[in-house]
Amino acid sequence: MTIKVGDKLPNVTLTQATAEGPRPVSSEDFFKGKTVALFAVPGAFTPTCSAKHLPGFKQEASAIKAKGVDEIACISVNDAFVMRAWAEDQAVGEDIVMLADGNGDFTKAVGLDFDGAKFGMGPRSQRYSMIVKDGVVAELNVEQPGEFKVSSADYLLAQL
Repeated sequence: MTIKVGDKLPNVTLTQATAEGPRPVSSEDFFKGKTVALFAVPGAFTPTCSAKHLPGFKQEASAIKAKGVDEIACISVNDAFVMRAWAEDQAVGEDIVMLADGNGDFTKAVGLDFDGAKFGMGPRSQRYSMIVKDGVVAELNVEQPGEFKVSSADYLLAQL
């Protein structure tokens, strides 16, 4: 079942990609007591994700945080080493927290997974964004397959 506005996020272990290396973090702890702009991508280093999705959130990070967002986080079904390399490649710095969902546990638990096997990618996350307040989904924007509209930084910024 797909998560919806008003639902509490599931508690699973994610891995935060840091300069010091991978760091396990429970989703409950990460989202607790904060307003988080979360966006999910099908894969690090993939065309739309690298050319539009992540750069948009990097570009709008100050404006998003000025609207009361404590953290901006990117999640993908990739390992923490890939997420860190992608953050470095995109010069994310401290603007965006990179969360690895290597086994897809979070993605499956929120019901936003898809089978990318026909593209040679295996299980992946759908493209989406959400605003999470103290662990509860306040806004949810799920893209239709192959589109990039409602999960963009600009779209989410307009919701704040």
